[in-house]
Amino acid sequence: MKGKFPVERFQTLRTPFYYYDTELLRQTLKAINDEISRHEGWHMHYAVKANANPKVLQIIRQAGLGADCVSGGEIEACTRAGFPGSKMVYAGVGKSDWEINLGLDRDIFCFNVESIPELEVINELAKAKGKVARVAFRLNPNVGAHTHANITTGLAENKFGIAMRDMVPVIEHAHQLSNVQVVGLHFHIGSQILDMGDFQALCNRINELQDELERHRISVEHINVGGGLGIDYSHPNRVPIPDFKAYFDTYAKKLRLRPGQTLHFELGRAVVAQCGSLITRTLYIKEGAVKKFAIVDAGFTDLIRPALYQAYHKIENITSDEPIDTYDVVGPICESTDVFAKQIDLNGCRRGDLLAIRSAGAYGEIMASQYNCRQLPVGYTSDD
Repeated sequence: MKGKFPVERFQTLRTPFYYYDTELLRQTLKAINDEISRHEGWHMHYAVKANANPKVLQIIRQAGLGADCVSGGEIEACTRAGFPGSKMVYAGVGKSDWEINLGLDRDIFCFNVESIPELEVINELAKAKGKVARVAFRLNPNVGAHTHANITTGLAENKFGIAMRDMVPVIEHAHQLSNVQVVGLHFHIGSQILDMGDFQALCNRINELQDELERHRISVEHINVGGGLGIDYSHPNRVPIPDFKAYFDTYAKKLRLRPGQTLHFELGRAVVAQCGSLITRTLYIKEGAVKKFAIVDAGFTDLIRPALYQAYHKIENITSDEPIDTYDVVGPICESTDVFAKQIDLNGCRRGDLLAIRSAGAYGEIMASQYNCRQLPVGYTSDD
């Protein structure tokens, strides 16, 4: 066993595959619960889009977290994992009728609504079932985040949420509908955010919006601030658990909740990213004209983040103690973007060596595809 990896076990498994360290996952969940429990009326909904592996979902449910879903399929996956509907929230700009009906049938905690047309469809479908749907309005706070442009969600130019100027008219319109009940406001400004100043800016904007609502004699029960907390991709061994204290303290100090209001969070990446690694086998070492390639059996069909976001993942050779050499780590997909890393130092690689691509527990297995007719990777846990 090298580090935390059971290498002998890995040798018997077909690569590539995902491996989840459940001890680290449980430690991460404990760190979250320790911070959340310090504040009355605070609730955590795990953002399922980060990782919906059934065993991972069960561990998260056992820790008492709720679920933040963005599709009917995620609602179904959470139902199978044992999450009660009362702890599910459902967001997304394009909810189809069957998905809304599923949420109504599950009696989910609330729908995070992103447009007036969506609100009216939910009202119509709820009326047909003789139900009243709880809704929170996702507002676009026009708050920038220091992160990759493709994962910012809180700017006016993004497709998400309702413009701030429309907040009061939309809420007043909802109050005229018979089968929806407005219970809260929802926000989310982006992902992989490490600058607490971004979350402070969101708190300031929410404070302003609540003041505006009070001038119109409007109050809401729940404030949902989304997620967005990032992780340390460069040092998964040194910093395996994100700084949850700094994150939650920011909201405790900067957000002015009204008496009786509850606060909801929707962390995803920060919960699962560090516990997961993509394990891949070296197929060939290719000597190029100006560089050396380690060609592995995983590709961007298994982990698309480097190709899609130019994302960095630390890579380790977990079966070699050879002297360090420099490689481009590339996959077998017939695309030039199928590259995991360029010019990185690894213990000397040979055919058959196992590489661990770290911090891949979020947006890894869940985003896998079958391009080139490849098989989807299997996900294993340290509990298996």
